[in-house]
Amino acid sequence: MDYKKIIKNRQLRLKILELLSFVPDKLMLQFQYGLKTGRKLNWKNPLRYTEKIQWYKMYYRTPLMVKCADKYDVREYVESKGLENILNPCYGIYDSAEDIEWSKLPEQFVMKDTLGGGGTSVEIVRNKSKEDLNRLRKIGKGWTAIKAHVKSGGREWPYYSGKNHRIIIEKFVDSDPLKGGLIDYKFLCFNGKAVLLYIMADRVTGQGAGCGFFDLEFNQLPITESDEETLKRKITKPRNFHEMIKVAEKLAEDFPCARIDLYNENENIIFGEITFYDSSGYMVFDPDSFDYELGSKFKLPKMKREL
Repeated sequence: MDYKKIIKNRQLRLKILELLSFVPDKLMLQFQYGLKTGRKLNWKNPLRYTEKIQWYKMYYRTPLMVKCADKYDVREYVESKGLENILNPCYGIYDSAEDIEWSKLPEQFVMKDTLGGGGTSVEIVRNKSKEDLNRLRKIGKGWTAIKAHVKSGGREWPYYSGKNHRIIIEKFVDSDPLKGGLIDYKFLCFNGKAVLLYIMADRVTGQGAGCGFFDLEFNQLPITESDEETLKRKITKPRNFHEMIKVAEKLAEDFPCARIDLYNENENIIFGEITFYDSSGYMVFDPDSFDYELGSKFKLPKMKREL
C-alpha cells in the first residue's frame, strides 16, 4: 500500500502521525514497517537491514547520537575528529526567525531546520535581492515552532529528545546543473567501516533526485530502491575518492551504524550530515536479497539506553 497516494498532503500526514504519538514506539514501528514495506517486522531475529534499523531505533540510544543529529551541534563532533576543514562555512544559528539579520547575509545562502530531515526542511536562496523575506521568516517560524518532544513519524528519537528546532544558515555551494548539480555521496558504514555508498544527483529540492548504488571501487551496482528515481547520469569517480572513504569512516567510527553524507566540489570534500536511520528503514530494494546482504553487515550492538 502506498500511503502517500492515499494521503497526498505531507503536512496532513505529519499531523496525523503527531496525533498518534500516544501509540507506543514498538507498536508504531511495527505498524509503519508493515504499511510501507508490505512485510511483517521480525523483532526476535531481525535479518534484514531494514528490520535492524527499527531495532536500532528502539534499543540503542546514546547522547552522542542526539548531538550528531543536530545540524549545528554536529559541527563540534566533526571538529573533534580533526576534520574542521570539511565543514561548510556557517553564517549563523538562530533560535527565532526574528533574530536573523538578513541584510548581513550574502546574496546566496542555504537555510535549514537544525532537526529537519528527509530533504524537506531546506530553503536554498540563490538571489536574496529577489527573495520574499517574509516567506523565509514564515518558514523559519514554522520550524522553530515544532515542539521539542513531538515524536517524529518514524520514531527517530534523537530528533525529539528535548532539543529545540533552530535555524542554521550556511554557505551556498555552487555547482553545475549540467553535470548533475551538487552531487551527494552517501556512505553506509558499520562500526566505522564503509561498505558501499549511494549517489544522489540532479536533485530537485523537496522532490527527489536520481539515485545509484556503488561499491567502494566505484562500480555502479544493479540495485534500485522503490522510493527513488534511478540514477541515469554517468558519474565520474572523484580523484580524491579514497580520501572521502577515510573521512566517512572517521566520522562513523563511534557508531554501530551511520550514513555519512559528503559533497565533493572541485575536489574539496564538504560535510553534509550524519544519519543513523537511512530512509527510516522503510525502503524496498530490488533485488530483495540486497536487504539481507546489508543486514548481514550490520552487527547489532548490545541494547543501550543510557539517556
